[in-house]
Amino acid sequence: MGARSIGSLTISFGLVAIPVKLYSATEASRTISFNLLHKDCGSRLRQQYFCAKEDVPVAREDMVKGYEFAKDQYVMFSAEEMKALEEVGTHAADISEFVPIAAVDPVYFDKAYYLAPDKGGAKPYALFAKALRESKRCALGRWATRGKQYIVMVRPVEDGLVMQQLLYSDEVRSIKDIDIPTTDVRDGELKLAKQLIEQQSSDRFNPADYTDDVRTRIEAAIQKKVDGQEITLADTAEGGAQVIDLMEALRASLEKKGGAPKVAAEESKARKPAKRAERAEPAETAPRKSAKK
Repeated sequence: MGARSIGSLTISFGLVAIPVKLYSATEASRTISFNLLHKDCGSRLRQQYFCAKEDVPVAREDMVKGYEFAKDQYVMFSAEEMKALEEVGTHAADISEFVPIAAVDPVYFDKAYYLAPDKGGAKPYALFAKALRESKRCALGRWATRGKQYIVMVRPVEDGLVMQQLLYSDEVRSIKDIDIPTTDVRDGELKLAKQLIEQQSSDRFNPADYTDDVRTRIEAAIQKKVDGQEITLADTAEGGAQVIDLMEALRASLEKKGGAPKVAAEESKARKPAKRAERAEPAETAPRKSAKK
C-alpha cells in the first residue's frame, strides 16, 4: 500500500515556486498504547474535569483557557480570542537562506516530512534537489500551519527531499548549562579508544540493523494475554555502579572484538625490563645466605 499524502504546500525561493505533496516521515501509530480500565469489570474509564474550588465536574462547553501570570492568578481567553492569536496558514514554505548541511546541529531537529513533486512540479523539484545535493547545502525558511509558525529545513536525500521542522533557539538548552568537569585524558587511553572506534566503524548508518526489542517483548506479552496464557515475570538482578580501570576496560573491549590492543603491547614491552630487574635481586641474595653457613 502506497504512502498517503497528508497535505500540500509550495516551496518558494526567489521567483521559483515548487508545488509539493507532504508525507509524514515517521509513524506515531507504531507506539503501543494502553487504555485505563476499571479493575473490577474491565470497562474503559471516562475522563472528567473537576473544578478545584467547587469540586464539581465541569462540562466541555463551560471551559476556557487561561494563562497563569502569577501564583494561582490567571487571565482568561475565550475560544474566539484564542483563534485570533493563531498564525494564519500560508500553505507555503518561504526559503530565506541556504547553509551547509553540517551547520545545523541535529539537536534542533524536530518532526520530519518527505516531499514529493505535486502536479507540474517534477522539473523544478528535480532541479532543486540536485542543486542542494551538489552544493552540499540545505534551505532554511518558515512554514505556518495549524495556527503555528515553524522554522523548516529542506535537505536533500538520496531519492528526494526531506522537510525537517526545527526547534527555536529558546527551545534548545545549551550544553554550557550543565556541569561537565575538565578531565585530562592519557595518550594510552586515547589510542585504545581510537582503536576500539576503528574496529566498530561503518561507512553508513543502516537503521534496519536496530530493532525495538522492548516493543517486541510487549507485543509477545499482549499476544500471550489474548491467548489466555499467564505471563511469568523474570527476576531482574539489581545492577550497581562498578568502579573499573579504564585502560583494562578498553583492552578487554578490544580483545572481545578480536583486535590486538597495540598500546597494551607497547606498555608491556616497556614494563618487562623493570620486572626482570625485580626478579634478579632474590637470585643475588641466595648465594650470600648459603655462604654464611
